[in-house]
Amino acid sequence: MGTRTGSTDLLQQLDLKEYEATALAHLLSAGRTTAPNVSEATGIPKARVYGVLDSLADYGFIKVIPGRPKQYQPKSPEEILERAKENRRQQYEDYCNEVEELQDEFLEEFGPLYEQADEEVTPMSELFSVVDVGGPSETETRALYQNASETVSVITNSFAYFDDVEPAVSDALERGIDISVLFLDPRNLPAEKAAVQADIVDRIATDYPSVDYRFSETVLPWRGTFIDPSMDYDSGKAIFLVEETDVPNHRRQAAITENGSFVAGMKRYFDLIWEYESLETRPSI
Repeated sequence: MGTRTGSTDLLQQLDLKEYEATALAHLLSAGRTTAPNVSEATGIPKARVYGVLDSLADYGFIKVIPGRPKQYQPKSPEEILERAKENRRQQYEDYCNEVEELQDEFLEEFGPLYEQADEEVTPMSELFSVVDVGGPSETETRALYQNASETVSVITNSFAYFDDVEPAVSDALERGIDISVLFLDPRNLPAEKAAVQADIVDRIATDYPSVDYRFSETVLPWRGTFIDPSMDYDSGKAIFLVEETDVPNHRRQAAITENGSFVAGMKRYFDLIWEYESLETRPSI
């Protein structure tokens, strides 16, 4: 009697090797039989079949019936599944015991090295974290507006995501927060994005006249939002992404930082562009 490939594949999911799964599949369909019969029915070499059946017995999946010749009988599918789970539990417990025996030596070896490295180097993870561009980055941006206590500064191309943060912008203005937006000069934008920018600028001018905005003549290397910078380097938070023109937004990530020195540097850069390399009115295109 042949063994179906699907049955063998299913049994291999119990961590059985190919011959083991083939032999067990045959036993489940044929019932109690001998090793030579298993070999003949499945094509498992005679030199291998006894070792395969012994392994299945060790797993608890079959019974060995003494005699001449010995016979092998499968346990029920339910029993096989329960034994498979028990085998895995036992493997896990054995592994945990091995790890516990290793614990003292492991901690003694690597604990001091880790603590020394942690003291000597400030991990990048303490300076920045990242989120995907899109919904996650917009959520973080709204949180900046909500948490700002004095100022919000924005560097953007067209502010295309304005609809998603507008309620937070409105709330921040009502709380007396100063908001400044540095747009990219529309002459440096594709026509479609320039049109989006024009619409956003008109809405801001009409609905939020207290928002200051200018247009950078320089194509800036990053865009994002930062709040409450301090030249004492003791406050501020930002979310930003560097310009990567060849990478679509859905494949990009934005960086978040609460490092006061970094945010202060962003503020200095923002002020220089605002003062010396930007226009007060939107250029015609």
